Amino acid sequence: MKRRFIFGLVLVALLLNLVVGAKIYLSAARPANGEDEIQTNVDLFTDAIRKIRKEYVDGKDLTYQQLVYSALKGAVGKLDPHSEFLNADSFHQLQDDTEGQFGGLGLVVAIKGGYVTVVSPMADTPGFRAGILAGDRIIKVEGRSVEHQSLSDVVKQLRGEPGSSVTITIERPATGATKNYTLKRAVIQVTMVKDINGQKEFPIDTNQVGYVHITQFGDKTGEDLEVALGRFKEQGVKGLILDLRWNPGGLLEEAVEVSQKFLPRGQLVVSTEGRRTVDKYYAKGSGDELKNIPMVVLVNLGTASAAEIVSGCLQDLHRAVVLGEKTFGKGSVQMVFPLDDGSALKLTVAKYYTPSHKVIHQRGITPDILVPVTDSEEAALLLQRSPGGVDSLPERDRAAVKAIHDEQLERAQDLLKGLIIFHKMSAPDQSKKIAAK
Repeated sequence: MKRRFIFGLVLVALLLNLVVGAKIYLSAARPANGEDEIQTNVDLFTDAIRKIRKEYVDGKDLTYQQLVYSALKGAVGKLDPHSEFLNADSFHQLQDDTEGQFGGLGLVVAIKGGYVTVVSPMADTPGFRAGILAGDRIIKVEGRSVEHQSLSDVVKQLRGEPGSSVTITIERPATGATKNYTLKRAVIQVTMVKDINGQKEFPIDTNQVGYVHITQFGDKTGEDLEVALGRFKEQGVKGLILDLRWNPGGLLEEAVEVSQKFLPRGQLVVSTEGRRTVDKYYAKGSGDELKNIPMVVLVNLGTASAAEIVSGCLQDLHRAVVLGEKTFGKGSVQMVFPLDDGSALKLTVAKYYTPSHKVIHQRGITPDILVPVTDSEEAALLLQRSPGGVDSLPERDRAAVKAIHDEQLERAQDLLKGLIIFHKMSAPDQSKKIAAK
């Protein structure tokens, strides 16, 4: 009897121990006060917006949708500069961006250091012709500060009916100077793959060097590049310049498509690492279409995102020499999650890594050969590249702008000329081999 009693006490003590231990474990595994419990916080949020709608002095002018949208904008906007909540109009605008045509100024922008920053002016657009540069900050639109505004709200103000005008205030960090630009909006039609003359003919020069400028990575960039490479090969190309300056990026799949044209099949191009997954993208083409001929990639501050994937990959694998200036450093992956009412969430879900696992985000790609240019030289080059850009200047300024040389391009041409000569000298003499037989 006594032994049964003692055994019972021990059993009760063990049970109490288990209960207390379980409570301690659960409290340690779960934030105090239910701070990470979804229902508790949803109830809190619902209670708060009901009180705002009911008690706020002008609450009768508010809708629950306005309150929820504002809350979502604030919540998502705090995550990082590239995540945002998109209402139905902004979501539709985002979908238009990769289809090659839309109305606006041709300025690709992002939030950097808390400022609305020009990633790149798109070729042959109002912003491009005005001489606005990568790295410039938009601080006002129509005289109103854009500070604390979301990126999508600023973009919405920049866009409008083709032919209408908008005044923006630009600050140039390199000099601290500010300037107002009144620009006429236009339908932005993007030619994504161009030759050295801004056309689609793709000649080679007297040194048998081809030049191709990819302005953006849209849904047909890979196809257009295939046409260019075909024409180069027909002419017996011996070296290639791939110009990714002022390229703000675009579609990841097209960056892989472009990269694989210069790589062996099965080669890792880029990996993305997120919270739960690691995705690797490999070359799936027929192999290096140019048979490892010498290649130079031109980059600058306006080279971003998908363009950094291509330049970083080809540099990592020693397939090309990267020449120019350090790139923008936009190396994160955004995915768009549509919501039931037509709005959407654009969330950063991963970061890009080069084949050797270098992170691109906030670091950019450092060129193998650094060739800096001044802001005034870059502005002149943009005008030279824009149809009618130089002619739009006062006559006294035209000669000075025309006299500016593209030093980065010239250095690339000189480098390839030397590499082609070196390859010819180091290649085995085929005639001697035949004679020996």
